[in-house]
Amino acid sequence: MHYIKLKRQGEIVSKQPKKLLVLGHVWPEPTASAAGSHMLSLIDMFQSNGYEIHFWCVAKLNENPEELEKLDIQTKAIEVNSDSFDIQVKDVMPDIVLFDRFITEEQFGWRVSQCCPEALKLLDTEDLHCLRHARQEALKKGTEVEYLLKTSDISKREIASIYRCDLTLILSKAELCILNDIFSVPNTLLAHSPFMIKAPQVKTLGFSERKHFVTIGNFLHAPNWDAVLYLRETLWPTIRKKLPEAQMHIYGAYAANKAYALNNKKIGFRILGRAESAYDVLTNAKVCLAPLRFGAGLKGKLTDAMLAGTPSVTTNIGAEGMMPDNWLENDWPGSITDQDDDFVDQAVRLYQDSILWQEKQLQGFDLLAKQFDAQTNSNRLMQSICGAIENKHQRRTDNFFGQLLNHHNHKSSEYMSRWIQTKNELKALREEN
Repeated sequence: MHYIKLKRQGEIVSKQPKKLLVLGHVWPEPTASAAGSHMLSLIDMFQSNGYEIHFWCVAKLNENPEELEKLDIQTKAIEVNSDSFDIQVKDVMPDIVLFDRFITEEQFGWRVSQCCPEALKLLDTEDLHCLRHARQEALKKGTEVEYLLKTSDISKREIASIYRCDLTLILSKAELCILNDIFSVPNTLLAHSPFMIKAPQVKTLGFSERKHFVTIGNFLHAPNWDAVLYLRETLWPTIRKKLPEAQMHIYGAYAANKAYALNNKKIGFRILGRAESAYDVLTNAKVCLAPLRFGAGLKGKLTDAMLAGTPSVTTNIGAEGMMPDNWLENDWPGSITDQDDDFVDQAVRLYQDSILWQEKQLQGFDLLAKQFDAQTNSNRLMQSICGAIENKHQRRTDNFFGQLLNHHNHKSSEYMSRWIQTKNELKALREEN
């Protein structure tokens, strides 16, 4: 354990470091998802500010905790609906508890409030689940997204979770607007938390050194799987006709048999599974394609492409929230379009036009520096968190809806959890006998 040395009245005294407890639904996998990378960026930010980090997860222990432990992070697998959590969290007594997505806040928020009432409660949405789900349903049913947002049970659960926490971290400015305009969530409960990217000091490959198209993304993530299918069935056949020597390389973790069934060497559509290094596969490709038809948050595959100097063709949903407010669509490091014919044309044009390609590559580097600089974004976010800590009690008093939801949710969640716990204990006793 590390200690902070303070001089007080001529003496050296030891003070225990501040503690951050992260409660995760899954262990972070930075090579598998943007969410995993962003979580490690948040952890790095807290460590840089003197915090001792604990990461507890309801998933079973596997190889991922070992990676966390290398970063001096203390890990633990925990149980839902068990009083063992109360004992464990009282032993740590964290200064801040960070819930990784609203589901973990639903499971453990009431226990944290009971056991560690002074701990600041942070919620990391990663992306707004209610927005992603509403857009997916709208695509299937042809319904208005706003109507689905306002009537969805997921919206009710996620917005309630935001109100119950002291501060919620939001990746995208577009999502901040949705929370303000549609759900009337006050800005005092929200903090903009975009990607924190440290650009590598390496030279990327040039236009003539690259070949083929690429896309990358976790196959378990519904927007990614939909994009792969859309590429295979709608976009790639036309691109291939215009560029018969080009190939489409698809990378992503957790590729199941249904994904490998799409692999077709004859038409150059290759399912290649998990990439050990997203940077390596992207820097060898000429153009990144991301025809995302629904989703939320920020798209890690697109910032990864910018890092690798690879222009991209994507949709408005893909590029949402990623550019400065005063940038135009043409300033994107590639092309943005929702029309199939235009998507194909822009992909082919970028693949063939070296001057345009180089211009868009530079725009990508510029966008990363303006929007996603690690030091700038971490400093801004840490200021918001420190402000929430300093004014914690007044903020909680002012957040009447949060008080209301905490009161009712804690009672209902507590009794449901204790009922499940008792049920499990009785079942275990019957099995023993």
